[in-house]
Amino acid sequence: MITPAYPWLNNAILLAILGGYASVILVMLMGQSRVFFSMSKDGLMPKVFSEVHSKFRTPAKNNLLFMIIVSLFAAFVPARVVGEMTSIGTLFAFILVCVGVLIMRKKMPEVPRAFRTPLVPFVPIAGIFVCLFMMVFLPLDTWIRLIVWMMIGFDLYLFYGMKNSILNKGQFSLKSYKTVAGSGLGMVLALIVIAFIHHNDPNIDDHFLFYFSLLFAAVHTLIYAYSFKKVR
Repeated sequence: MITPAYPWLNNAILLAILGGYASVILVMLMGQSRVFFSMSKDGLMPKVFSEVHSKFRTPAKNNLLFMIIVSLFAAFVPARVVGEMTSIGTLFAFILVCVGVLIMRKKMPEVPRAFRTPLVPFVPIAGIFVCLFMMVFLPLDTWIRLIVWMMIGFDLYLFYGMKNSILNKGQFSLKSYKTVAGSGLGMVLALIVIAFIHHNDPNIDDHFLFYFSLLFAAVHTLIYAYSFKKVR
């Protein structure tokens, strides 16, 4: 057993880590409610998420919803798991932003912008590799949770967002269905592979997470396969 030379410094570091987690989660909560608000305005989420408070003019129902969800997580999910999910979710969001910069710069150069990212494509490509590098060192069970959350988001888009999108005006091509379903099948495969690798670690007892992952993957294989059959 290693005895630290300055035990009080360990506690100070723990407080700093908890403070960092709290600040990041708070900012993400405020941002997430606005993201749901914008998605609802675009038709990708139910209209209840775009309702604003009559007095404060804020998405109060969104804030209440996320307050309840995060409170339940804080009460019943270990801090390590919450911290790692926050880290991998934030890093993955940064990767999507960097990819979006590349796509918009190439396919939508005429769209008005508040500012332009300099040194494209170096900056977004470097951002993608740096974030991915940090994600690689997170535990495999965190990757499993990330993929599961992404698949839930795909479900919402596949069965609600695509049909109610204001941008597409309800007119979506068969190629769009195949793209979403194909991406979903790719995530199913990734979930199964990561679940088996994690389960084969002799130092980890993850029977519940392993069988949940396999069941979740099997159900979504049927869902995405049906989507492919539906568009034929």
